[in-house]
Amino acid sequence: MTAERRAFREGIRARAAGLFAAGVDNAAIAGELRVGVRSVQRWRRAWHAGGLPGLRSKGSAARPKLSPALFAVLETELDRGPAAHGWPDQTWTPARIQTLIGRRFHKRVSLSGICQMLRRNGWTHQSPARTAVERDDAAVASWVRETWPRVEKPRRRSVPGSSSKTKPGSR
Repeated sequence: MTAERRAFREGIRARAAGLFAAGVDNAAIAGELRVGVRSVQRWRRAWHAGGLPGLRSKGSAARPKLSPALFAVLETELDRGPAAHGWPDQTWTPARIQTLIGRRFHKRVSLSGICQMLRRNGWTHQSPARTAVERDDAAVASWVRETWPRVEKPRRRSVPGSSSKTKPGSR
């Protein structure tokens, strides 16, 4: 979470503290601040226990698995390319990056966590700028026309059904 966002959220909690002191009930505070009643209840407990300092942000709930220093090391490993790490082609996938993180840092990060971490640090999905020279469009069209219909499951024909599960003949 950015510092601006954290400050904004702390401002909302500080407004809630003022309303707590004024004796306003939780539902009214939730409606005014456009937050959930459960959040207001949690904030009120923290306010009773520690006052306004008790409502301060304690940081992100989920710390990143890789520190900025480790992510810098990961970037250098990614720059070396997949072939340097034993994969036959030059494609980084989230699963390969997950394997690399496991091998290099002995940490387990989910595939969605890897995608979020890369996006958060400015990495984007890449697609080829041009079609491969080896591509044979005639062979692809032939495969789609001849092989794919045999591989694909046939679709169920649309036939009149029954409105009753117990009496199939009734309509």
